[in-house]
Amino acid sequence: MCPRLFSIGPVAIPTYGVLVAIGFLVGLYLAGRLSKRAGLDHEKVTNLGLWVVLAAVIGAKVFMVLADFGTYWQNPGRLFSVSFLRAGGVFYGGLLGALATAAWYSRQHNLPGLRTADIFAPALAVGHSVGRLGCFAAGCCWGKPTSLPWGVAFTDPAAHDFVGVPLNIHLHPTQLYEAGGTLAIGLLLLRLMQNPRRPGTILAWYLVLYSSFRLGVEFLRAESSRAFPLDGPLSVTQWVATALVLAGVFLLLRRSSQPAASLAGPAS
Repeated sequence: MCPRLFSIGPVAIPTYGVLVAIGFLVGLYLAGRLSKRAGLDHEKVTNLGLWVVLAAVIGAKVFMVLADFGTYWQNPGRLFSVSFLRAGGVFYGGLLGALATAAWYSRQHNLPGLRTADIFAPALAVGHSVGRLGCFAAGCCWGKPTSLPWGVAFTDPAAHDFVGVPLNIHLHPTQLYEAGGTLAIGLLLLRLMQNPRRPGTILAWYLVLYSSFRLGVEFLRAESSRAFPLDGPLSVTQWVATALVLAGVFLLLRRSSQPAASLAGPAS
């Protein structure tokens, strides 16, 4: 829709990059506010947020390569192309990288792992919703063709050049589906945090709600037509989403046998 926010001479500022950066800042700010309510070390949580952002960027790129490994294996030069640098990558790769980094950092700095993850879950969801607006502006992560009245058609040739989105075809606005869905999930998680919860409950609900939602949206994503493995019914992302739904359910069941703890109280 608007792949370039503005240009300064020959340098174009991409709308996607600006909105993703804003999403990161919003998520980091929200995590910092929630850490104070939870009685956690604000500086440690903020530093963790920066590490998580770095891990998410790397993880998203790695997963993007793994999801389309054959293409990159045949043409490794694409790893150093401008289009590779511009691509946001695969969200679940970023999420898995962020979770692994958060677990490592929490152990190294004596942060309560599950309570810290509960703080980052709604922050991640809200920040993600802003980032998805960047996807819509750039045209990436586009949906399948549709005749529904809210279908959108991309017309800017720059969007096609940047991400390959087809032009002048009405498509499902899957980017807006995710922006709205992740915002709703983030607000719901914030509401759940107002009452005492067992450590890990908010994280578990995030995994269940977002992964279930993403599993459905993927059926409308044009890029999800590649089945895995072989000619199976689900894409790589959908298999990961299914695994994370199950992980969230397992965590909820485990938390149900432990005492509740308020996120507004001191860390334990």
